[in-house]
Amino acid sequence: MIAIREARLPDVAALEDLARLAYSLYTQRMDRLPAPMVADYSAAVREHQVWVAEEADRVLGMLVLVPEGDVMLLENVAVHPDAQGRGLGRDLLALADQEAARQRMTEIRLYTNEVMTENLAYYPRHGYVETGRAEQDGYRRVFFRKPVGRG
Repeated sequence: MIAIREARLPDVAALEDLARLAYSLYTQRMDRLPAPMVADYSAAVREHQVWVAEEADRVLGMLVLVPEGDVMLLENVAVHPDAQGRGLGRDLLALADQEAARQRMTEIRLYTNEVMTENLAYYPRHGYVETGRAEQDGYRRVFFRKPVGRG
């Protein structure tokens, strides 16, 4: 059974490993490492809202949320390749929506890289609408938004 809980500093190494595994598929498509593979998860756990999904003490998923005014930035959602297809991504997106609603946010925003074509199809199935594309921090990003409580 998978349990979702708030991340703690001792989880940082597992978060780094998860990011490396979950995003390794995209390294061949990009000219640099995906941003989640080089993120500072220690800072994220200290400064943002981070959850881990675990089963038998093994981290299989993560969610990183950053409140920005009345908007919740979904900075990262990742699922271990071994756990994909089990609905864990959907559950983590639902948690993002619940947290945004609990904190009285008006919408959730996220972005992905344009070469992560799987995500470009995935997010619209969960209520997100593409709002634009632009280069940001050296990455070609696709931006999405969703009103809180929809989808």
